[in-house]
Amino acid sequence: MKNLFLAVLALTFTFAATAQDVKFGVKAGLNLPTITGDETENLSTFATYHVGAFANIPISDNFSVQPGCLFSCQGAEYTESEGYDGMFELAYINVPVMAQVAVADGLNLAAGPQVGFLISANDVYESPGDSGEEDISDEIQGIDFGVNVGANYQFANGLNIGASYNLGLSNISNFEGFDGTINNSVLQFSVGWLFGMTSSNDDD
Repeated sequence: MKNLFLAVLALTFTFAATAQDVKFGVKAGLNLPTITGDETENLSTFATYHVGAFANIPISDNFSVQPGCLFSCQGAEYTESEGYDGMFELAYINVPVMAQVAVADGLNLAAGPQVGFLISANDVYESPGDSGEEDISDEIQGIDFGVNVGANYQFANGLNIGASYNLGLSNISNFEGFDGTINNSVLQFSVGWLFGMTSSNDDD
């Protein structure tokens, strides 16, 4: 997976160096993350956010590549017995590379790989008579590979709205004594702006 992503990234920047009409944009929005896998029955999603930038590299009239760089808050809430609950707060710098196909005027479908670099990881817990926060960055793998699928609508004035789902493919667990596999899972809704748009959607 790592070699595949690096090959896709290298190919993307090759296109970027030669392509005409490359546009850049910014976006932000809602994350609904959780953690799936072994022994995750007590984990659930919560609302948080992502923010970042992307480029749109046109390959043809109906096909483009969109590399991006996003700060993404992820993790999961948990509930255990005796009133003990909390949240795993994981922060990543994610680098997706999306292949985008225009299926109608302004409407695009997209899919592609993503690599995430862990910035911080904390267990924020609360129980009767006690609460606190523990750094668990040593117990979470530093790099996470995944795949994204999604759709977006590009308005002619530059406004972009979209939704995507990130399926983590890497086992992010480095917990001592835990032999299972756990993965990131994130549903995203975003609003963005693509600079340099004209009155038509020819590039998107």
